[in-house]
Amino acid sequence: MVNQYEVVIGLEVHAELKTKSKIYCSCSTQFGGEPNTQCCPTCMGFPGTFPVLNEKVVEYALRAGLAMNCSIARQTKQDRKNYFYPDLPKGYQISQYDIPLCYEGYVEIPVDEGNKKIGIQQIHIEEDAGKLIHTEEGTFIDYNRSGVPLIEIVSKPDLSSPEEAKRYLETLRNILLYIGVSDCKMNEGSLRCDINLSVRKKGDPLYGERTEIKNMNSFSYALKAMEYEASRQIQALEKGEKIQRETRRWDEKNQCTFPMRKKEEAQDYRYFPEPDIPLICISKEQIQRIQKSLPELPHEKRQRWITDYHITPEEADVLIGYQKTGLFFEETIRHYSNAVIIANWILGEGFRFLTEEQKEQGEFPFTPIQFAELLQLVEEEIISNHIGKQVFEIMYKTGKSPSMIVEENQWKQISDTNQLQEIIDEVLQKNQKSVNDYITGKKVALKALMGQVMKVTKGKANPQKANKILKERLENKKRMDKNAKPMI
Repeated sequence: MVNQYEVVIGLEVHAELKTKSKIYCSCSTQFGGEPNTQCCPTCMGFPGTFPVLNEKVVEYALRAGLAMNCSIARQTKQDRKNYFYPDLPKGYQISQYDIPLCYEGYVEIPVDEGNKKIGIQQIHIEEDAGKLIHTEEGTFIDYNRSGVPLIEIVSKPDLSSPEEAKRYLETLRNILLYIGVSDCKMNEGSLRCDINLSVRKKGDPLYGERTEIKNMNSFSYALKAMEYEASRQIQALEKGEKIQRETRRWDEKNQCTFPMRKKEEAQDYRYFPEPDIPLICISKEQIQRIQKSLPELPHEKRQRWITDYHITPEEADVLIGYQKTGLFFEETIRHYSNAVIIANWILGEGFRFLTEEQKEQGEFPFTPIQFAELLQLVEEEIISNHIGKQVFEIMYKTGKSPSMIVEENQWKQISDTNQLQEIIDEVLQKNQKSVNDYITGKKVALKALMGQVMKVTKGKANPQKANKILKERLENKKRMDKNAKPMI
């Protein structure tokens, strides 16, 4: 039944821009202030106040548009979107309607078949609303967020599965982070999306009736909401029911979507040009200047890492997703050339200690130079890989240099052949039973004896050399034992 249908998804992504002040006034945009302490008569919509557009908002929106291959409107305006809700103090939202700042762009997302181009219908600037806080005592309103600048990125309905939609969201997030226009902290509400989803029979040229799922602020929640809603619509159609065009919300506790209200149409908002803000005029020189200032974009960096550094696409995806950790990775390569080993250590030992937030910030308590020094000690067999992991842990906890840690703990690896032979001979003398087990064909005895060697040396024996010498000694004993048996 499910295989007879296909899913059609379009996303409206809202990203708060990381300007210091709000879009139309000088109030702070800093997150976490005491409720209603970062607002003024302008962002509260008091009579007689006039908005003044923050120039940085336009610049950041242009950076996003150019990074997403959009055309730029050389002359645009802002519009009033009229609706009444407690978190909207003016009774309208200043946004853009028919002439968005950026339009007709695209991003590419990796899929099984290669890359897929997802169309960007438009990117426009607007102001955020306040925040409703629901408690047992009632609903309270914090207007600190009112007037925080947003860009809304509206995709075309080119996404054909929840998994593709999640990858698209990750791609947008990475672009916004790398070009420096938003911190994209979903837990703080600075990146959220509305999901427009419909289903139709495969081959049907007409779109099905869509529903909108509002205010998703988690990639994992968004994925679950899309999977549930697609399944719900398919089941309804199979029963002969009609899909209602409505706005829905995701209920994480019950793992389902539920209806909020009938879906509004554009005319319901009674858009009209904002009379208090002049036209926005964009020069060709301004576009060229911003285009030149864009850094290497995430998809470009990802491909370069895969091609030049030979790390896997999966490793590249994780490192790209944590921008500052990725920068730590690339900086380490300046001091230690084996990128594959660097990636393995960061994604293995590094991520074992780092919290999600620390991964975002790349908060290793040691420098890339110190990290490269540790990897060099392991490569040159001055310490074993096992000891290297212990050194890493101490570096993480103390910030000390690896050489100092190795010296303090006398952890230099024993690689001298004569010294290893003496240690191994002593181990063999004290573990005659394991020796006899090996001679009689029990190969597991080799592992047990190797464990004793590492125990005696406190993990400092070079494992490759020790294993080779141990095996040679045991094979000699085996041959000698065979030759010593009397002929019958």
